[in-house]
Amino acid sequence: MKPRSLRILSEVCRLILGATFLLSGFTKVVDPWGTAIKINEYLSIYGFEFLEPGSMAFSIWLCGAEMMMGCMLLCKVRIRLVSIFALVSMLFFTGLTLLSATIIPVEDCGCFGEALKLTPWQTFFKNLVLLPMAAVVWYRYRHDRIFAFRRAEVVLTLFFFLLTMGLGTWCYRHLPLMDFLPYKVGVNIYEAMHAPAPQAEEDAAVVLVYRNRITGAEREFTLDDPEWQDAATWEWVDTRTAGAAQGVKPLIGEFSVRDAEGDATEELLTRPGRLYIVCVTDFDRLGPRCERRLERLAAKAAAEGSGMVCVTPRPLHEVTWHTFGRGVAVRCYNIDASTMKTMLRARNGVVELLDGVIVAKRNCRDIDE
Repeated sequence: MKPRSLRILSEVCRLILGATFLLSGFTKVVDPWGTAIKINEYLSIYGFEFLEPGSMAFSIWLCGAEMMMGCMLLCKVRIRLVSIFALVSMLFFTGLTLLSATIIPVEDCGCFGEALKLTPWQTFFKNLVLLPMAAVVWYRYRHDRIFAFRRAEVVLTLFFFLLTMGLGTWCYRHLPLMDFLPYKVGVNIYEAMHAPAPQAEEDAAVVLVYRNRITGAEREFTLDDPEWQDAATWEWVDTRTAGAAQGVKPLIGEFSVRDAEGDATEELLTRPGRLYIVCVTDFDRLGPRCERRLERLAAKAAAEGSGMVCVTPRPLHEVTWHTFGRGVAVRCYNIDASTMKTMLRARNGVVELLDGVIVAKRNCRDIDE
């Protein structure tokens, strides 16, 4: 190939590759919780569960590194070094998505987070297109020095690193910068649950895949089967649709809260006025600062006449009331762990409803604000 033609082709490949890395990294780095969940799914599939405690740190690093590569490719910062990383990562993920589409199938590879859902085969063919582009960029710049950073390149590299890692860390400590999930601000949960399904989805059945915490065996449940709600026995693995409409979109119809007296979903979602739904992953690990913030929130709710309930995936075997600090006792209900993670990307926090519509969501550390 003539040098001019190679230069033009490599520039086109660089721009496409950089834009794809930037978009893919950004859609995931703004939701590190979702990426960590997907990483844990892969670790479970391939038998590396012992690495799950580090999934959040790896999520922030992986997504930030991908976004950083996109920025450096677009700005032509140390192209040879970045092209090596891009080529190696494309080789790895092309092989991984081929496995995901054939030998060990998964529902969604998570390459664009919750913003865009692709099947494993779609992701594999996408990678097949990007892989030769990465090779072309590497080939064009193969004679450049790898670590010969100019002063401007050092500044840009540090800036991109701090930007991407800082963005991921901020979204982890607070909430996703952009919410691509069904329970976003402005959604009426009850109306969304009862909205008529599109014609193509009417014959589809929601299948919940859970793993037995004791035996490790996986089992499929329907939404009508209450056994999966026992969080002490079953751990959520995946949600998929079966039937006429195969898909990977998380369904808001899974929302359900209950206690020993039965299902309280409709009662809470149709309650007029303001309702604070406090989400607590584990009462024993709530922390004193979060406890104090929730105590003040309970006092505020009581003063303004608003409702306040607590939902948790931890099993409640009887009607339970919890007192945050020395404040007002709050009624607690059970909720599925995956539903709570979809509704609020935080270990603990609050979802605020007004006449059934989500008007605000806050991480526990942001409740004072």
